[in-house]
Amino acid sequence: MSMERAKAHLQKKGFLDRVIEPEVQTATVAEAAAALGCAESHIAKTLSFYDGEDSAILILAAGDAKIDNRKFKDKFGRKAKMLAAEDVEPMTGHAIGGVCPFGVNDGVQIYCDESLKRFDYVYPAAGNAHSGVKLTCEELFGAADALEWIDVCKGWE
Repeated sequence: MSMERAKAHLQKKGFLDRVIEPEVQTATVAEAAAALGCAESHIAKTLSFYDGEDSAILILAAGDAKIDNRKFKDKFGRKAKMLAAEDVEPMTGHAIGGVCPFGVNDGVQIYCDESLKRFDYVYPAAGNAHSGVKLTCEELFGAADALEWIDVCKGWE
């Protein structure tokens, strides 16, 4: 179901032909990079956080970036608290390993981190643990219906 939602979203945005479905798993940054033939830093991982009690924030960040707790708190006014495993699918619409910004549940806020902007192309997941999508950063921002570019990561500079 999750993959179908992501594909339907990508089709509306004109990027369905960019979906890659390798035979091997892409659930982790390392697996995705190996399967998609790119550096780990080029994987646009989707990090999921609580925004209050019943809504989620998704942050797309480079595969080599980590959340900077101070920057996160400065931006969102709360401590960075990742979604618990049992909350990921009900809150985002996608299961762990395939969380992506395409076809998410209503109310999910999506942001792109500046760590991605150094690449010509990045590869987010497409709704399951055997998928990716090759997009430029601006294509990703538009396809994801992202709210804004933010700077909440460290370790990639």
